[in-house]
Amino acid sequence: MSVTQFARTSLRPCLRAFSTTASNSSEAKHPNGYSFELNETQKEFQELARKFTREEIIPKAAEYDKTMAYPWDIVKKAWSLGLMNGHIPTHCGGMGLSVFHSCMLAEELSYGCSGIGTGIAGTELGQMPVIIAGNKEQQKKYLGRLIEEPLVAAYCVTEPGAGSDVAGAKTKAEKKGDEWIINGQKMWITNGGVANWYFVLARTDPNPKTPASKAFTGFIVERDTPGLTPGRKEINMGQRCSDTRGITFEDVRVPKENVLIGEGAGFKIAMGAFDKTRPPVASGAVGLAQRAMDEATKYALERKTFGVPIANHQAVSFMLAEMAIGIEVSRLAWMKSAWEVDQGRRNTYYASIAKALAADVANKSAADAVQIFGGNGFNSDYPVEKLMRDAKIYQIYEGTAQIQRLIISREIIERAKSM
Repeated sequence: MSVTQFARTSLRPCLRAFSTTASNSSEAKHPNGYSFELNETQKEFQELARKFTREEIIPKAAEYDKTMAYPWDIVKKAWSLGLMNGHIPTHCGGMGLSVFHSCMLAEELSYGCSGIGTGIAGTELGQMPVIIAGNKEQQKKYLGRLIEEPLVAAYCVTEPGAGSDVAGAKTKAEKKGDEWIINGQKMWITNGGVANWYFVLARTDPNPKTPASKAFTGFIVERDTPGLTPGRKEINMGQRCSDTRGITFEDVRVPKENVLIGEGAGFKIAMGAFDKTRPPVASGAVGLAQRAMDEATKYALERKTFGVPIANHQAVSFMLAEMAIGIEVSRLAWMKSAWEVDQGRRNTYYASIAKALAADVANKSAADAVQIFGGNGFNSDYPVEKLMRDAKIYQIYEGTAQIQRLIISREIIERAKSM
C-alpha cells in the first residue's frame, strides 16, 4: 500500500476524529503515571510519516540540497496527506492535535532531510502566535486559509542586529488612525520568500526605558502588502532547500484588526510560541541523529579493515554506542517537554533542555558518522556529509545553544529562590 492510499483509507478519518484529550493515557491503563507506549492513533500517525519520508523525502533529499529549491512538490503532498497543520484548532478546520504529535512528525521527516522537514514544519512557528493569541476571527481567516490550500506562514522576528537579543529589535510600528505603519528589516526568516502571511514583531513604544514585555506588538501581515519585500534566498551551510531570507518593511500598512491581543503584548506572544515550537525542533534534531547512527552502523558492518567489519573494532563500536546513548536520552527529553506543554503547563525549562541537548547530540552524531565513513564521509556522494552540514543550525535557530543554557540556569536560580 502506498503512503497516499494508507493515509486516505486508514489514518486520515481517524485523525479527523482524534482530539488531544484522547491522546492522554488513562489512569486505568497506566496507574503508575508515565507511559512510554504510543497509542494506536499515534502509531498510525508515526507510520504514515515514516512511509512518507522513505518514499517521498529520502529519494529527493540530495537533489534538493544541490538545487536549494524550496520543495513545493513534497510540501503539497504532505499537506494533502494531513502531515501539516495538525495543531490548527478544529474550529478552523484543523485537527487540534498535540505538540507531541508535531514532535513525532518532525522526528520522522528530519530523518529523511531536516531541510525539507524545516520546509514542512517551519510554518508551525509562524502559525503558533496566532494559535496561542489570535481571536476567533483572526484564527479562522489566517489558519483556516492554510487548511484550505497548501500554503505556509513565517515567524518574522529576528533582525540583522537582534538575533538572540530579541528585545533589541529595531523594526518599529506607528499607529495612524485605524492602521499601523511598519518600517524596518528582518533577517534569517524561515519560509521568508514562500510564506502567504507573516507574524511580525515590531516596537510600538519608542521609549528605550520601556521594558520589552510592554514595548512590542505582534502583527499578522499579508505577503502581498505593498512595501513588504523579501530579499534574496540565503545560501546556507546546510538545510539548503529551506527558504531563508531577509524581509524589508517600508511603510507597510497593517489594519488594526491584525494586531494580536493588543498593543504591547507582542514580546510575550513571541516568547510564548517557543514553548510549543522548541520541542519539535528538538525532535527534528533527534531524527537527524538517528539517521546518522543508522547510516554509520550500516557502513560499519559493510566496510572491512584488517579482515573484519570495522563495527567489530572497539573504537568504532563505542562511537555507535555513544550515538545511541545521546539519541535515546534526547528523545526522552523532547517527549517530556512536549508532554508538559500538552498538559497545559509552562514547559520553558524542559523545552530548553530538550532543544539544547538534542542539538548537541545531532552535531556530535553527524560528526562521528563522518569519522566512521572516513574519506567517504567527507565526500558528497555519501549522505553523512550532508547530515553534518544540516546539523549545525540546530545549535543556532530558535534560540542558540548558549541562550538555552541561559534560560535553564535562570529557571534553576528562580526555583532555588522560591524554596
